[in-house]
This record gives sequence, structure tokens and C-alpha cells, in this order.
Amino acid sequence: MGKDFDRIIDRSKSLAIKYARRKAVFGREDILPMWVADMDFATPDFVLDALRQRLDHPVLGYTLRPKSFYEAYKAWAKKRYSWHLDLEWLTFSPGVVAALALAILSYTDQGDKVVIQPPVYPPFFETVKGLDRELVLNPLKRLPDGRYIMDFDDLKKKIDAKTRLIIISNPHNPVGRAWTADELRQLAEIALDNNLLIVSDDIHADFVYKNYKYVPIASLSPEIAKISITATSPSKTFNIPGLSTSVVIIPAKELRDRYNEKLHAAHLWLGNIFGNIAFEQVYNNGEEWLDDLLDYLEQNVDYTVQFINENIPSIKVWRPEATFLLWLDFSGTGLTHGQIKDKLVNEARVGFNDGLTFGKQGEYFFRMNIAAPRAVVKEALERLKSVFG
Repeated sequence: MGKDFDRIIDRSKSLAIKYARRKAVFGREDILPMWVADMDFATPDFVLDALRQRLDHPVLGYTLRPKSFYEAYKAWAKKRYSWHLDLEWLTFSPGVVAALALAILSYTDQGDKVVIQPPVYPPFFETVKGLDRELVLNPLKRLPDGRYIMDFDDLKKKIDAKTRLIIISNPHNPVGRAWTADELRQLAEIALDNNLLIVSDDIHADFVYKNYKYVPIASLSPEIAKISITATSPSKTFNIPGLSTSVVIIPAKELRDRYNEKLHAAHLWLGNIFGNIAFEQVYNNGEEWLDDLLDYLEQNVDYTVQFINENIPSIKVWRPEATFLLWLDFSGTGLTHGQIKDKLVNEARVGFNDGLTFGKQGEYFFRMNIAAPRAVVKEALERLKSVFG
């Protein structure tokens, strides 16, 4: 099954972004890259075997996506999330960010307002502004224990006649929240009261740890489903982001038709042969592999949180409920954000995502990707300790 998560794989010659762009992003090559949110684990063997088998056919021409593609996700959603989907609700995107862009183009006009909840995944900012929509910030509240919650009072104040939709991250990147049904229901009630659509990036849905649960917002009620557009993908879960294949769930036919018009107008509907094959493989055969991965990741989380708490008291870390990303608070170091960044790069030689790219709420924060062999995680932590301990 290819589940040797301790295996260290040399990705430096594969043009993997997290390795190939170290010089461009950090100014030096000798950085231990713990930034881009893909995993340093091998793609499952059963996926690679299926791709090799397809290569036995000598023609890689235009290929349709079969009904079984959507049936595979429908079955996965029912079993893993207790989410009962109609096949007709499902459509395609080459990526979750592309789906966000298509949704913005489908449901808003230039100058309309789109709400996001920083600190949040940087493409949320880029996509809204790049499509000439007005960006409205509804920052999350950070509690004294480091946990984040949605600020519903602030959201209500910022909605006006030009506000058309809100984009959420569920589970949230980078703060690691697995939003509860109650939180999502409160958000949806505000959206329903104000005629807003909810676009939900659920790409981290499968990375939820023990005692927590992923709740698709569209699963809460038929009324909420009708205003929801959910984009997700197996790309993070099974480490296949290079295959650019995602699924979009839009229960309301009128909204789905408008989305599909933009999808076809941009000629993005076809996808690629290998993405289609891998998508079916992972959703039909990937449960055992994923369960083992989650156990390994949770051990990485436990190790990292304990190590930081015991050895680097100037850094604060809240144990995430979901994702393989840790949101590290360096404010206790007494350094400026720029000084922290300089020490991380030039003294510790670790490459984390700069918190300011997630919004101004990310000042003093850096995002660490712990989806790597434990030896790599330990090396990164020892480097942190040598500088900040």
C-alpha cells in the first residue's frame, strides 16, 4: 500500500515548488522546506500502479470523465462525512482555487463585495482582488488559549447591498479549526438573512483529528444547501496536487448551471486523464491508507506541540483540530516580524510560510507544514530550538 511515512524522498530534482523555489522565496538554497502545503510522503502505490497501467495504452488523447468519477466521491462523502449527495449536484474544476474564481465570476459582477475571514489562505485575497471585486475582511477572533472563532457581529456590520458572497475555509487554513455544525449554522443564517452565497474551500476535509469532525456546510439543511458552493479535492489527502483535479458540489440547479457556463466558457471542464484515474482510485480504495496517514500525522502534531511547549517557551502553538499545518506564534520572542523571519531563514534555516501573507492578522505568525517524515520534523524543531530556545 506504500505507507512508509518515515521514508525520506529526495524531491530536490523533481521541480517540486517547495524545493525549487527556496532561493526565490527565502534567498538561499540550504533551507529545510516546511512551507508549501503538500506532503513529503509518497503518493499511494495503488494510485501509481493505476497510472502506469493507463500508460500501457499508446494514446493519451482527449478523454471523457466517466459517471464513476462522481460516484466515487459520492460514496466517499456518504461513508466519511455522512453527507448524502445527488450525483447531479457534482461538477468539476481543475483545482479548488480555480473553482473559487469560477464561482466569483458566476455569481458576482465587477465591484461587488466578497467577504473572507483572515488570517486565511493567500489565494483568497489574490483571487477576489484579481477579478476586480471588492474585498471585505471579517477577521477571525483569537481567544486567549490560541483558538480562533468566527466574529459574527463584525460580519453583520460589514454586509451591505453590494455584498454577494462569503468564501470560507473549512477546515480552516492556517488556524486549524474544524468548524462545528453550530458555528456553520450561525454563519449560514446570516447568509440566508442577507441573500449571500457561501463558497466553501473544503480541501482539508479529510485531515480532522480524533474528537473532531468535518461538517460540510451544505449538509446542514436543504435551505443552506441551496446557497452553498463547496469545492474539494483529494489532492492534499493523497498527495496528488500535480494532477489538478477537483470536484465542486452545487445542489441548486440554477447556481450549478451558471457555474458550468463559466467552466465551459474557460474550457476548463475536460481535466486530464491521470487526474481522473487517480481521483477514482483514491476515493474507491484509499480509506486504509488515509487512516494510517492520519495516525502518523497526529503523532507528528503531538510531538511538535510537546517539543515546542517544553523547549521553546517563546513560541506559542495551539494544537490544531484539523489540517497538517501549525500556526506558530512568535510574539513572545520580543522581536519584530522582520527579525523573526530573518532568524528563521538565516540562522535556523527553516522555510515556513510568512504569516503576513495570510493577512495583517498574521503578524508574528509563521505556518509550519508537519506532513513530513518524523526525522525531518525533528530536525526542523531542533533548528528552531537552537535559535529561539
